[in-house]
Amino acid sequence: MPWFAWLLAAAALGVAEFFTLTLVFGLLAGAALVAAVVAGVGVGLLGQLIALGLAAVAGLALVRPVALRQIAQVPLTVEGSDALIGKRAEVVQEVTATHGLIKLSGEEWSARAFDEAQVIPVGALVDVMEIDGATAVVYPRELFP
Repeated sequence: MPWFAWLLAAAALGVAEFFTLTLVFGLLAGAALVAAVVAGVGVGLLGQLIALGLAAVAGLALVRPVALRQIAQVPLTVEGSDALIGKRAEVVQEVTATHGLIKLSGEEWSARAFDEAQVIPVGALVDVMEIDGATAVVYPRELFP
């Protein structure tokens, strides 16, 4: 089989991978590229099929499980406002269920109390429970009377 036929097969498998995103067709496209190289060197059809089979088995048995494991992992770093959850802050303006102001990571943030019945006084230390838009939802580190 001529090398350009393997390239066409690789391109078709690459397009199939683009639409399915299963990592199967992409690895088979890589195997077809290996067969194209083998055909380009001048090896016969049997050698091309053996190269195709070995590359396909290696890709599907070795590469795909590792790639799927990497895709499924949760990122180790947390970015953006999610990184502020769990941080300690200081109340700058009294925090109630509807409004307030805290100093969080060197910046002033609007805040509201996690417990709607709670009023957190100025100077109290709070923990950020969640970020709701541009507002930090906080809970005091110490309970107040």
